[in-house]
Amino acid sequence: MKTRDRILETARLLFNEEGLAQVSTNRVAAELDISPGNLHYHFKRKEDLVAWLLRRFAETLRPFGDAHRSVEALDDLWVSMHLALEAVDHYRFLLRDVDYLLREFPALLRPMRELTAQRVTTMRSVLSKLLDTGVIAATDEQLDTLALHTILASTAWHSFENLLPPPQPPAPSGIHAAAYHLLVLLSPYVDEESRHYLAYLRSRYAK
Repeated sequence: MKTRDRILETARLLFNEEGLAQVSTNRVAAELDISPGNLHYHFKRKEDLVAWLLRRFAETLRPFGDAHRSVEALDDLWVSMHLALEAVDHYRFLLRDVDYLLREFPALLRPMRELTAQRVTTMRSVLSKLLDTGVIAATDEQLDTLALHTILASTAWHSFENLLPPPQPPAPSGIHAAAYHLLVLLSPYVDEESRHYLAYLRSRYAK
C-alpha cells in the first residue's frame, strides 16, 4: 500500500475510534511511525486529509446512485440499504462528528450538503420504483417524508446511539440497530405479501 493510502486508512480508523477532534496529523504520523514532515508532504493540513476521506466516502456511495434502476422487490431495497449502511459505518466519523467538522473546516459544508442531497434523492427514487411495482403504497408526501427520515436516521444514528442506554443482548447495536429501525420505518407502507418478509428481515437484525 502506498504511503498516501496508508495515511488515509490510518486516519480513517483513528477518526472513527477516537473522534475527529481528538486526532491530530501528528497523532496519525506517530501511529504510522513516519515523520510529521512525511505526512505533510502528502497532506498539508488536517482539512486536506478529511476532504480526501469525504471524497472516498462519496465514491463508495456512488454505485447506490443508480440503485433504483435494479430495484424490483423488497429484497433489492434491503441489499442496497445494508451495503449503504456499511459504507456509512466505514466513514462514520464524518457524520458523527459533523458539528466539529463543519466548524473547523467550513469549506466542506458544500460537498457534505451535496452528498446528503444525493442520498435523499436516491432513496426517493428507490421508493418510487417500489411504489410502481406495487411493493409499497404511499402518497407523494409520504414518500418524500420516508426518504428524508430514512437518510436522517442513517446519518444521525451513531451520534444518537450514544445517548441511548446500552443495549441489552440480544438487542441490536451499531448498523444492525440502524438497519432494524429503518425497516420499521418502512413497515406501514409495504403490501401484505411483502409484510411477512419484512418482519423476517427485521428479525435478522434483532438478534
